[in-house]
Amino acid sequence: MGNFLSLAGPKSGANEYHEVSQYETCKRQRMCPSVCEESPRLIPSLPDELSIQIIARLPRICHFNVRLVSRKWKATVMSPELFKLRKELGTTEEWLYLLTKVEEDQLLWHALDPLSKRWQRLPSMPNVVYKEGSNKGFSMFWMWSMLGPGMRIADFIRGWLGQKSSLDQMPFCGCAVGAVNGCLYVIGGFSRSSAMKCVWKFDPIQNSWSEVPAMTTGRAYCKTGILNDKLYVVGGVSQGRGGLTPLQSAEVFDPSTSSWSEVPSMPFSKAQVLPTAFLADMLKPIATGLTSYMGRLCVPQSLYSWPFFVDVGGEIYDPETNSWNEMPVGMGEGWPARQAGTKLSVVVDGELYAFDPSSSMDSGKIKVYDQGEDVWKVVIGKVPIYDFAGSESPYLLAGFHGKLHVITKDANHKIAIMRADLPDDADSIPSSSTSLLTDSSDTLSDSDAVIWKVIATRDFGSAELVSCQVLDI
Repeated sequence: MGNFLSLAGPKSGANEYHEVSQYETCKRQRMCPSVCEESPRLIPSLPDELSIQIIARLPRICHFNVRLVSRKWKATVMSPELFKLRKELGTTEEWLYLLTKVEEDQLLWHALDPLSKRWQRLPSMPNVVYKEGSNKGFSMFWMWSMLGPGMRIADFIRGWLGQKSSLDQMPFCGCAVGAVNGCLYVIGGFSRSSAMKCVWKFDPIQNSWSEVPAMTTGRAYCKTGILNDKLYVVGGVSQGRGGLTPLQSAEVFDPSTSSWSEVPSMPFSKAQVLPTAFLADMLKPIATGLTSYMGRLCVPQSLYSWPFFVDVGGEIYDPETNSWNEMPVGMGEGWPARQAGTKLSVVVDGELYAFDPSSSMDSGKIKVYDQGEDVWKVVIGKVPIYDFAGSESPYLLAGFHGKLHVITKDANHKIAIMRADLPDDADSIPSSSTSLLTDSSDTLSDSDAVIWKVIATRDFGSAELVSCQVLDI
């Protein structure tokens, strides 16, 4: 199952975590008298039904220590029934899961409990050998190491334009991540020059990775979104005879049946009306983002010919009609873009937010989409982002506890989780939080100034940000 992490002791700092191997855990359990003379009940003199009600109210951060009480306690804490009860009782907790890339393109997952401000490191993603067939009809073995989207965007695009030699030496990269039903999913990506179909799931209850049924199409750099407790995968690229080929196809994974189903392909209608065949061949359509908003999938799109990107609006998928429609003009044309045309957004309490970076990369704005007026409006005039020009993803957005959060690195190169509090939310701000009051831009009045609260930091050395997800368990 890999390593899991124990609750820090009383002398440990709030941002520290400790690893306890499963072998050490088993040894401690064998040496524990409670295991040798295990009580038939979870808590002596209490019926198990009542004991489970008590355990379901314990914070998740305590579960790793609770597992050491006895085998029965461990089985209870790791049972899906306990987490179903937590959902019924309203005691679920939102944790932030952060994907980072370290040297040699290795990916590491970290989890943050925002309430206790404690970090935990997830078990490493597995290394698997896959057998893939080539276009020439022979088979070879590829070593698939879950190394994540480690290739630079520029290198990826140059490869797309025909420089295929770099793809043959490329590590596994371009995987997408998603979260549904309390589990993380790592989807597709490249292994050498092959676009993978494979999908891996991390179950935080079992603290382990497992493989789930593969996609119907191998794809890398695809976009993911959640609707009706199903995981949608849209676009991306695949390996074709002439190099990398953009995909218009989409599919959906249902965790309840552990199966994939096809979804109608994106029409890319704006790409179909280019005036000449030359432009149609030169400008490649790509999906540059995906957000679940108002019960539909919103997919902003671009046409590109390196190094130029042209925003062409986007398309929206409606699961009720199982069809795509053009995105409203204001929504598509005003959707802010970051590096290489990708668009970063998040929905918090039903509101769609996007990050609009400045040209200097040391600040930015947060915009919110006004559906009634079909326009993006600045809601936060300045976001304190430090200049990390060499970083592929210098910032991420997340929504949890009903608030918008920005993940970036501070002046000391520590990863910082910053919460944006508008004046209306001031009463809910804990006095113990570290605060940073930013000056608002001229598009905001002084009364609209935002209070930034750094809720947690962690020194991950030279690690770069890749992606993040929020799980409510």
